[in-house]
Amino acid sequence: MRLARPRLAPAADSALTPDQKRVLEPLGQRGPVLNIFRTMARAPEALTAFLAWGSYILSRRNALPERERELVILRVGFLCKAGYEWGQHVVIGRRAGLTEAEIARIKQGAAAPGWSPADRALLAATDQLVGDHFVQDAAWAELNSHFDEKACMDFVYTVGQYTQVSMVLNTFGVQLDEGMVLDEDLKGF
Repeated sequence: MRLARPRLAPAADSALTPDQKRVLEPLGQRGPVLNIFRTMARAPEALTAFLAWGSYILSRRNALPERERELVILRVGFLCKAGYEWGQHVVIGRRAGLTEAEIARIKQGAAAPGWSPADRALLAATDQLVGDHFVQDAAWAELNSHFDEKACMDFVYTVGQYTQVSMVLNTFGVQLDEGMVLDEDLKGF
């Protein structure tokens, strides 16, 4: 975690404005409202727009298969040193089919042994996008050898979305939700 306490405190139920209640109510129907959403609800119009785009990224409309999408999201979270993001998506990644060994290897990136060629292509291109905001021709060609055009586009959208999410989490100081544990490799950032 970059910050030991929030810069922007999550909105408390007792202090919600009508607009904040409107945007958070549907999220509370699935369980407790996560700190990321309570924090972002301080700007309810922005949260509404964020949720619309985020729902596309996390839906079946995204042409990246769920497992591969989570592989990419976890790599982005790790590269951005976003402990909150990493913790949330480790759980989601497991449900999507990532193994414990794969989750551990994500931290090492494409050079770690054991990746399929498609996984290696995703991880290498993720590193390029996060580091340089551009995918080089060779990495793009490798992606295209494993994924169709829409999946390649959705890959870029996914990396962009989760780079933004990581910036929000890190800068606003969103703290872990109850029951989450900070990964040892992301302590001290």
